[in-house]
Amino acid sequence: MTRVRTAAVALGVASAMWVAGCGGQSALDPRSEPTREIATLWWWMLAVAGVVLGGAIFLLLLAWLRRKTPGLPLLGRHERVATALVIVFGIVIPLGTNVAVFVVANFVVAKATTAPDPRSTRMTVEVVGHQWFWEVRYPSARVVTANEIHIPVGTRVNVTARTDDVIHSFWVPQLNRKIDMIPGHPNRVLLRADRPGRYRGQCAEFCGEQHAHMAMYVYADPPQRFRAWLAANARPRRPPAGPAAARGERVFLANACAQCHTIRGTPAGGDIGPDLTHVASRSTLAALTIRNTPPQLSRWIRDPQHVKPGNRMPELALADRDWRDLAAYLEGLR
Repeated sequence: MTRVRTAAVALGVASAMWVAGCGGQSALDPRSEPTREIATLWWWMLAVAGVVLGGAIFLLLLAWLRRKTPGLPLLGRHERVATALVIVFGIVIPLGTNVAVFVVANFVVAKATTAPDPRSTRMTVEVVGHQWFWEVRYPSARVVTANEIHIPVGTRVNVTARTDDVIHSFWVPQLNRKIDMIPGHPNRVLLRADRPGRYRGQCAEFCGEQHAHMAMYVYADPPQRFRAWLAANARPRRPPAGPAAARGERVFLANACAQCHTIRGTPAGGDIGPDLTHVASRSTLAALTIRNTPPQLSRWIRDPQHVKPGNRMPELALADRDWRDLAAYLEGLR
């Protein structure tokens, strides 16, 4: 009894950890038609696997109970029944399941989750994978942002994905299946959310030291809110508000920041790091590694390698006042 209770507690803890880890990023919490098809297929596979497992355990139990009986050890004199059970649970159900899964996956689920014809979608979003952040472009509006994708709710969006360095994998589990991003081979996937909300995505292909910290948010906004967001992000940067921010812009342009980042409306035109034109309007920094708050922003620009080891952002030797002015400038880029 003690062992059973201990096992039950362990199973409960493991289940709680699994649920907590999948919160906001679970393929079993579908919010679109493609993911509903995927989830349905998964539940059917789990049910059939449970039947096969139950049958195997049943046969093993019978074999153990009648292990000293002469002849076939499963059911003694009822060898035909025993043979039939072995055939059903060992051949018929697994084979039938594999055939059914193949048919459903290739002719139903694949059709629902496949990339759409661009002509059938109202908008296209370009996503570029970097070590380790997501560059997001809206070609029709000339908007460039990072780690946050905004789409109008209920709208079919064609996402074209490519990589700038190694193999990445684009995956928003609540909205569609994952697709690989292989150098030299652009890929496409459909994004469509049934209801407004924020959906977490992740790189699902090991791509280096900070693979686990390469996440994104997809915001499904009501159409009016999405249009307002797109219009705001199409504008160049706001002029610095106050002397500290103005000095911070000069610090930014005089150092390596301007060689790695773009801020539209200034001479900064680097393409190594994320576009910072509206960085203060984003909810996170470093691809969801930390929240975008003034203390965290200051920590990030002062000591980026401690926050996200291995990233390409160098440590700058600046005076304390320069750090404060630079942070004040970035905080004003909304």
